[in-house]
Amino acid sequence: MTEKEFPKISEKNDKFEFTGETITLESSSQEVGSITLYRIRAKRDIIVDGRVVAKKGDLGGFIEKEGNLDPRSNAWVLGNAQVYDNAMVYGNALVSDKATVYGNAKVYGNAEVSGSAIVCDNVEVYGNAKVSGFILVYNNAQVFGNARVYFNAEVYDNAKVYDNAVVVNKAKVYGNATVYGNAKVSDNAKVYGNAMVSDNAKIYDNAEVSENATVYGNAKIYDNARVFTHATVSGNAKVFDNATVSENALVSGNSLVYGDAWVDGAKVYGDAVVSGDAWVGDNAQVFGNAIVLEDARVYDNATVSENAKVYGKAQVFGNAIVSGNARIYDDARVYGDAVVSGDTEVCGIAHVDEPERSDAKKAIRH
Repeated sequence: MTEKEFPKISEKNDKFEFTGETITLESSSQEVGSITLYRIRAKRDIIVDGRVVAKKGDLGGFIEKEGNLDPRSNAWVLGNAQVYDNAMVYGNALVSDKATVYGNAKVYGNAEVSGSAIVCDNVEVYGNAKVSGFILVYNNAQVFGNARVYFNAEVYDNAKVYDNAVVVNKAKVYGNATVYGNAKVSDNAKVYGNAMVSDNAKIYDNAEVSENATVYGNAKIYDNARVFTHATVSGNAKVFDNATVSENALVSGNSLVYGDAWVDGAKVYGDAVVSGDAWVGDNAQVFGNAIVLEDARVYDNATVSENAKVYGKAQVFGNAIVSGNARIYDDARVYGDAVVSGDTEVCGIAHVDEPERSDAKKAIRH
């Protein structure tokens, strides 16, 4: 830092003055060269919502020019924070600590940017939003409402984080993704593409929600799980481990999808469970207290419901219906217009393909 003559400011500015203390930044633009920032000092008390954030004579942070900090509002830059280029801080906004705001970024309303946060490009942080810690918010991203972004998180591209949403702990929200409501994205999780996460949904660990996927309600996506391509997860549903939910799949209610299971275009709801290496695809439905696990396959227009269980390497497909307490396992196949219900067990290498072939309390083995 050096002492040097400070730039002139307008006579109507009764809010701050330059002290002459400067820092020099190297610009990435060869045309601009270096940029000089000047520390400011309050010429009057700065009061935000009844709280004195700076008293007359207190030193503030560094700005490049008067236009970076609105002299007519209560906005303030303090600590060693830096604001430069065409960036603007106004309203009741505060930029503090070692935060940096530059490019065409805007911080306004009651927003706060603090810690080592970096807000740049065409970003807007406003409302009651708080951005803190070592954070990157850039490109055309927007953080507003009561949203919180902190602890090494990144929000960029055209992403929006708002309402009471939280993005934290190295999480990334980018593309055209939207996170809002009381949703939380944390750890190393990623939400991107045109994905939407809302309500009380939580995305964490290394989970990814992408493309046009939607997660809402009290749903949780975690571990290494992935939700993408127009898939929807809602209610109290949980998708975790290495599970995948894709295409136009709907996972809702209290259902669980985990292990290496894949729900691909199908519907899983109620208290249903899909786990192991199971695959449920096409227009299939698994609901009630039904369980599909291990290497089982349920697809086409098949339905597995009530307390039915499909496991081993069994397959249920076509227009088949499996319900009641039925068990389909081993290498068994239930397909066509078959209906298997009651306490029936279909196992071994049995094939059932006729309507209402079995609803008795017996086992079919071949």
